[in-house]
Amino acid sequence: MTSKQRACLKSLASKEDPVVQIGKEGLTPENTAAMNEALAARELIKVSVLQNCMDDIRQMAETAAQRTRSQLVQVIGRKFVLYKEGKDDKKKIIL
Repeated sequence: MTSKQRACLKSLASKEDPVVQIGKEGLTPENTAAMNEALAARELIKVSVLQNCMDDIRQMAETAAQRTRSQLVQVIGRKFVLYKEGKDDKKKIIL
């Protein structure tokens, strides 16, 4: 992914609300499944990490990207953005 594509995804994600929330349990298989479903439907998702989660957010975001086979776009505060290219050409964000 080029820096220009990453900047475009960051601007698109800034307007979005978080789709998945991670609580005190941390990154669970249920959270990963929810992220996979959301990525299949949207390509670009924002994930919110609640205050009661004590895990490192950057490490959690990288692990989530590996498990969902997506790309980590950015980590900002207690939120991170994931992107996974979809199979439907009509819904593609980046060409």
